[in-house]
Amino acid sequence: MADSPPMIAAPLPLILASTSRYRVALLSRLGLPSTAVAPAYEEEHDLPMPPSDLVAYLARRKAESLQSHNPRAVIIGSDQAVAFAGDLLGKPGTPAAAEAQLARLAGHTHELLTGLCVLAPDGRIWERVETVRLTMRPLSAAQIARYVAADQPVDCAGSYKIEQLGIALFSAVDGRDPTAIEGLPLMALVGILAAIGLDPLTP
Repeated sequence: MADSPPMIAAPLPLILASTSRYRVALLSRLGLPSTAVAPAYEEEHDLPMPPSDLVAYLARRKAESLQSHNPRAVIIGSDQAVAFAGDLLGKPGTPAAAEAQLARLAGHTHELLTGLCVLAPDGRIWERVETVRLTMRPLSAAQIARYVAADQPVDCAGSYKIEQLGIALFSAVDGRDPTAIEGLPLMALVGILAAIGLDPLTP
């Protein structure tokens, strides 16, 4: 009687607790099968805590909001905010608000904070906060208006898409992981997923 073939463990389901097209596109770069699900949690960016604690807290709350319905899945949560002059700047929502944010940031350095939380089905939790310092060029009102019309960054914290024309807004960027600027720090995420058994470079 022939030996039975070895059992191959099925990969853990991977869920991104976000329907942001930017985060979905970033995660797809790793080539891992995944599902994007809207988190069952309403974001609160006015909570009284330091910016780094806030993005970490919101990333975790997003991931945890899907855990009870997906107990066997690896769940990724992420959140982002801009810190400048003691204020947090979120998504502007309208072109006028985007122009106002950029006018405030122009000629100055601000911090973009991205929180990451990964929940494994065995109870392990990984949390990271990536901070990138970005220096924006001095910009005229006409330049700002032209940029906003071109990229329509109304759904981006800080009102820019650095992966598009937004790169022209900046004179310097200081950070460990450029993908953190776009919304999901892939370098940190790859290391976490590899520890769980979902290494994108391992068949």
